[in-house]
Order: sequence, then structure tokens, then C-alpha cells
Amino acid sequence: MILLIIVASVLLASISIIQFKNEAKEYHQERLERKENAVKEHINYVLATTTYPLKANNLDLIFKDKIHELAQIHNTEINIYSLDGKLLKSSKESFAVDAVAPPIPDYILKLVRSSIEKRFVDIKTRDGVKNRSSYSLIKDEKFKPLGILNLPYVEDDSYYDSELNTFLIRLGQVYSFMLLVAFGLAYFLSTYITKSLKTISDKLSETNLNQKNEMIVLEASSKEINFLIKSYNAMVEKLEKSAIKLAQSEREEAWREMAKQVAHEIKNPLTPMRLTVQSFQRKFNPNDPDVRQKMNDYSETLIQQIDTMTAVASAFSNFASMPAQQNETLNVVEVVELSLDIFNEDYVVFESEETEIISKMDRTQLIRIITNLVKNATQAIPEEQEDKKVLVTVKRQVNSVEIAVKDNGIGIKKEDIERVFEPKFTTKTSGMGLGLGIIRNIIENYKGTITFETSYGSGTTFTVSLPITNS
Repeated sequence: MILLIIVASVLLASISIIQFKNEAKEYHQERLERKENAVKEHINYVLATTTYPLKANNLDLIFKDKIHELAQIHNTEINIYSLDGKLLKSSKESFAVDAVAPPIPDYILKLVRSSIEKRFVDIKTRDGVKNRSSYSLIKDEKFKPLGILNLPYVEDDSYYDSELNTFLIRLGQVYSFMLLVAFGLAYFLSTYITKSLKTISDKLSETNLNQKNEMIVLEASSKEINFLIKSYNAMVEKLEKSAIKLAQSEREEAWREMAKQVAHEIKNPLTPMRLTVQSFQRKFNPNDPDVRQKMNDYSETLIQQIDTMTAVASAFSNFASMPAQQNETLNVVEVVELSLDIFNEDYVVFESEETEIISKMDRTQLIRIITNLVKNATQAIPEEQEDKKVLVTVKRQVNSVEIAVKDNGIGIKKEDIERVFEPKFTTKTSGMGLGLGIIRNIIENYKGTITFETSYGSGTTFTVSLPITNS
């Protein structure tokens, strides 16, 4: 209602302004025509009673004294020009007439001669005031042109402007009163209509899946609102049943997720253990002078992976989350390099700007991060590719250590970029897709970040940034 009133008032005001302007325009046109007809009638009388021969060159003599009389009688300025546009006589005072009065422009002369009525009205605006100037032929009794009559006319719109302002003020007062009435009426109507809805909205805002929700006991005056109340009460009943089913489903889903994570975490160290044993079988030489050192390296690698499996099993047996952080002071460069010993591929390369970057963190979780990323990098390179390379770099930043794993594999497709860290998402034929999600949780627990850059067909670089905590 309020919008309709505002639109109606604006439209009415606009139409009124246009109407007043049109009326003023028509009034000035008709007034100028009436003045011109009256002056021409008087001029014709002067021409009929003059003693001078009716010739064009006698017009200045004929109207020498009469032009001022005509101007006073008709209360207007009168100018008489020759047929070629030169001023012959003017009702202006002598001091107001220029020494050489400007002639009528050629285009006006042509329009006057070519028009049917032998008349033309020139309209110009000066200082915001519209000036009309009519030009018409003066003819003798035989309709022979003698000269050109010019009547200047200044439009005075003060009366119409005053009337328009008065009308708009009254219109504004009326519509302001109507707006106040509309506001009051709309308020009381909306209050009456929404009284029952307020109770319903309060109940809806309090509705929660994790609590017992109360039904609405209310009899509204509206049939539609009563139907809404019945629908809400039916929804509450269904919600109670759904909550029971959801709780059961969530428990089952939690067990399934925990089983998948445990299976993944146990499977993760089994692969490097298998690779270590196979490498040991293939390269073991009892006559090697460094056989004891190599035995120690292989044993240490297996022990690290076994410790990881033990931590996972212990956590699962205690119905807890993944192994908690057991922080210790360690050399990040050394641990990362040691983690790569289980990979027998010659194209796995390690680089570090420093030999020692000391930090305090969980050794097994750091190893898990590195082995997972490097394993993914090696699997991302097709078997048939000739030039294979996985580059692992470690470097110190201001307050963090940055570990990057770069491969020249197939990369990640554009449509899969947003889903890389989603649980259960994988582009491989095997695996459950939990690896990246789990290591991201580990990194975020350390207040670190993991990002990646990829180009499909060229390779991917994963960058892990972990804060250096020295205490």
C-alpha cells in the first residue's frame, strides 16, 4: 500500500508538471497570435486611411507617427522591416534603437516567404527565459507584400509557476497524510496477522535436532496458520524419529571412519617395510665390509615403521583419535633424509640448504607426512615415463621450516583440484583416499600449512610449512 501511494504521488506530480507546462505553452502561443491579429487589423486600417501611396518605400512615412500609437494601444513592441529584412520603424524609444539595427536573418526571411501563412515564430531562450518573436508579411488591399511585421514577446510563466507550486504543496500534504494513515493501517494489520506467526517463529527458532522439541498448542483465527501449526507438529514428530535414526547412523559411520583410518594408518608403514625387506634381500652381501652399518640402517627403518603401527594400534584400542603428539627435539633435515631411505627409486632426490634445522615435534608424524607425500609423488609418475624425478627439499624460513615434494608426473586435473584434501577422494585405482586428509590434520595440529601447485601433464609440488618451536 505504501509503495502504491508513493508511486501514485510521483506519477500525479509528474503529470501535473507536464500539464501545467503544456497549458502555459498553449496560452503563450494563443496570446501571441491574438496580439498579432489585432495589430495587423490595426495596421490594415492605417494602410487603408493613409494619404501616402501604398508602396514598400513609403512604410517608414506611413508609420512614422502611428507606430507609437499602435504600440501603446496594444501594449507591445512593434517593429516594421522591409522585404529584404532591414529595420524601417520601431516602437522603441530613439535612444534604445541601435544606430544600425540588425537585419532579419536570411533563414527567417526564407521561412516567412515559403510558409503557407506567410508567418514564422522564432523561439529563443535567454537567461532561462523563453522569448518568442513572430514575423509576418504586411500586405496592401491587393495582397501585395509591402514589408514584414515583427512582434517580440517575452513569456511570463510566473502565474503558472505560482499555481504549480501551490498545487504541488497541497498534493504533498494530502499524500503525506495518506502515507501516515497507510503506515498506521499496515502496522495494525501486520500485527494482527503475524500475532500467531510470532509464536510459530519462536518455536521454529528453538527447534534443534539434538533436543526434544515441544509441539505448538495454539488455535489461530486463520485457517492457513492452523494448517501451518499442524504441519509443524507433524514435522516435530518426524524429527524425533529421524534424530534416533541419525544418532544410530552417526555411531555406525564413526566406527566405519575409524576403521578406515586405522586400516590406512597401518597400511601406510607396511609398504615401506615391504620395500625395505625386498631391498635387503636384493642387496644383502655378507662379505660387504659395511654390512653391519647397513643392517643397523635397515633395522632402524623397520623399527620406526613398527613404532608407527604400534602407536596406531594403541590409539585404536583405547578408543581415542590418531596417535597423540609425542614431541621431541630433533633435526628435521636428518629425519626427512632418513625417511627417504626406504624408497629404492634412483629418481628420488633430496636437497637441503642446511645440514641442521632443530625443532620440537613428533618424529613418527613427521615421517608419516614425508613418506605419504613421496609415495603419492612416485605413484603420480606413469610407469612408461622415461624421465622420472621426485625432488624433496628442506629449507629454513623466518619462523618455520619448509618441506617441498616436487614430481614431474601427470599432475592434477582442474576439476579435481578442489577435492584433493577431501576424505575418500582418490584418483588411484587402489587406496581409500584418506592419506592427504590425515596428514593435513597432523600439519594443522602443529599450526602449519600444506599447499600445492600443479600443472596437468607437467607435475605437482606439495609444500609443507611447519613452525619451528624450540621449547
